[in-house]
Amino acid sequence: MEMLSLTQQLKENAYPGRGIVIGRSADGKKAVTAYFIMGRSSNSRNRIFAQEGEGIRTEAFDPSKLEDPSLIIYAPVRVLNDLTIVTNGDQTDTVYDGMKDGLTFEQSLRSRRFEPDGPNYTPRISGVMHVEQGQYDYCMSILKSNNGDPGACNRYTYSYENPSAGQGRFIHTYMHDGNPLPSFEGEPKPVAIEGDIDTFTDKVWESLNEENKVSLFVRFIDIETGSYETRIVNKNK
Repeated sequence: MEMLSLTQQLKENAYPGRGIVIGRSADGKKAVTAYFIMGRSSNSRNRIFAQEGEGIRTEAFDPSKLEDPSLIIYAPVRVLNDLTIVTNGDQTDTVYDGMKDGLTFEQSLRSRRFEPDGPNYTPRISGVMHVEQGQYDYCMSILKSNNGDPGACNRYTYSYENPSAGQGRFIHTYMHDGNPLPSFEGEPKPVAIEGDIDTFTDKVWESLNEENKVSLFVRFIDIETGSYETRIVNKNK
């Protein structure tokens, strides 16, 4: 499968919606993840990422302008022991609670469906990274309507064992802008992971559509030690 340029994928798509990238750094030493949010409405754009424990939470940049918080205020990233959970909604908590109780990633998401925001029916995209004593693997998931039919939920889970250096996978909510917004299709895209954390963060942020981008989270986890570095970029300052 052809390795795609992540920056090119972003530059050529004005509205991929929310996106998750997971992979391994070019030097092979770090587990890498990135999560970004975009927005078309004033409510969606009125957000920032804020650190919360070992994870992050979305917050209203201007609380006085917050409209409906139900699908925009949540914890996209949480850490459970050797697991780092990244999602585009409050299913982060569902995965955290399920895996804490001994369920698998896939089993934890069985209780969830796509978002109830017809006619878009935004997919729920999720990922979990397992880094322990020099070993690294990850899974990604998408829960989506059946071609816009809210009566059916299609569930896809992808597992990646011992990912290769400099390679990752990219999944996002929408194929492109539109009304209604067309859901992502196919397997998570194979993309190259390039540079150190600052280079990677800068390239991703600069490649996102200037009008629609809102916030970006990036984390590099040392596969041997489990220690990590984090970068957060918010358009609203």
